Amino acid sequence: MTKQVLMVVTNHTKIRDQHKTGLWLEEFAVPYLVFKEKGYRVKVTSIEGGEVALDPNSVEDKPEWNEAEAELKDTAKVSKEDVHGFDAIFLPGGHGTMFDFPENETLQYLLQQFAEDNRIIGSVCHGPAGLVNATYRNGTPLVKDKHVTSFTDSEEKEMQLDQYMPFLLETKIRDNGAHFSAKENWSDHAIRDGFLVTGQNPQSSKSTAEKVVEALEV
Repeated sequence: MTKQVLMVVTNHTKIRDQHKTGLWLEEFAVPYLVFKEKGYRVKVTSIEGGEVALDPNSVEDKPEWNEAEAELKDTAKVSKEDVHGFDAIFLPGGHGTMFDFPENETLQYLLQQFAEDNRIIGSVCHGPAGLVNATYRNGTPLVKDKHVTSFTDSEEKEMQLDQYMPFLLETKIRDNGAHFSAKENWSDHAIRDGFLVTGQNPQSSKSTAEKVVEALEV
């Protein structure tokens, strides 16, 4: 059976009026291509549906990413029906995720169902913002006692965006009882703990996707 991966991306477009954000392109395009090269079926969805805005700082002229970018022109709105038929869910980052992932009821529902089924949940950089409110049915945080990484507080402060975030991602994950792991700022770092795969930053996009593949091929 061909593996199927559900990708969910942000639609949030600004940190402040003068500071645009969105999806970080590399964190979507690189994993998308890793999954496609494995022959997986990939469905690209977003929180609100429609065209997905990219963080302007993430736009690169890479022809090999054209296929992935084309998927962002008109995305389906993520639905509770997406709980069916997928072997993995993957959350790329971008600062936009800090604003529309944590409180989105549909995404939280999907993450809970995937966790209860031990299906693979992957996320990279700010993508783990989707995990901070995710729980099992009994209310236990999804990341509790798991080895997890994400964009670090140190990286956020280096970008001088920490003061504009609704919360600090690393701190929130630690507060939920995770065993947080980080490497030097901007180092490639991805870890897998059972069904959960997380990556630290854009530099970790490929290694995170490859760990999702490893988990799916067991």
